[in-house]
Amino acid sequence: MRVKRIIAIAAAAVVAFGVSACAGQQGSGSNNAGSQFPEGSTMRKIAQAGKITIGIKWDQPRFGLKGLDGKFTGFDVEIGKLLAKELGLDPEKAIKWEESVTKAREDHIIHGRVDMVIATYTINAARKEKVAFAGPYYIAGQDILVAKGDTSITGPDSFKEGTKKVCSVTGSTPAKTIEQYVKDKAQIVLFDVYTKCLDALKKKQVDAVTTDNVILMGYVTQSPNDYQLVAKPFTKEPYGIGVKKDDTVFRNWINDKIEAFFSSGSYKTAWNANGSIGEMAPIPTELKVDRY
Repeated sequence: MRVKRIIAIAAAAVVAFGVSACAGQQGSGSNNAGSQFPEGSTMRKIAQAGKITIGIKWDQPRFGLKGLDGKFTGFDVEIGKLLAKELGLDPEKAIKWEESVTKAREDHIIHGRVDMVIATYTINAARKEKVAFAGPYYIAGQDILVAKGDTSITGPDSFKEGTKKVCSVTGSTPAKTIEQYVKDKAQIVLFDVYTKCLDALKKKQVDAVTTDNVILMGYVTQSPNDYQLVAKPFTKEPYGIGVKKDDTVFRNWINDKIEAFFSSGSYKTAWNANGSIGEMAPIPTELKVDRY
């Protein structure tokens, strides 16, 4: 009996040692996460944490949309997933999608609420004073959405008479741009999200909605009997991926990946993942990032 007890204790010790060794190996693997990235870099920190928070829009079909099932779809979402994979993460488990409405995007980056923002985020000089941008990964153009059958608005000059109201969102580039076309700033109605603009258009509280063409196209594809696009873009809107202003290493790494996605075909796959934007906004034939 004593011999059997000693054997049992020894066997238990071997099992315990094996579990401990495996745990040690797992811990060692975790510590090595992100070792391919420079020490102290954002890439290594994210890889070691095993998670990433990405700011997107939640109300933009084909770019960033939260469905009724709680799932996120769109081109910006797909680009975020590709970047997460390059960081060694499982996109389906490691990404937290943070809603970053237009006026909150810079604050979310500056205060570390997100690791990056991919949210139809136009690169401009004023924003570059606060944050840095990788990209552009897409170039859109500002356009106008009207009620189905409305032919009274043919472009931004239609607002110069002073009788038409147009809706956009607070802090957006389109809201600022449209100011130069209205007779009176009181013609511009601003909300925090575009879905409120669409509601105002349905209720005839405004005559039009203005933002980037690809965003508006998403709304048209969702409700083709309610809306139509003027389809005369009057600006160029380079979309970038926002990161902290002084994080040059992370920005350069994202730029490298954007170029690699485009050349490898991953970009095209991401573009087509949730339905085509349409003939008015075909997939780009070339892409050049701005390494400022």
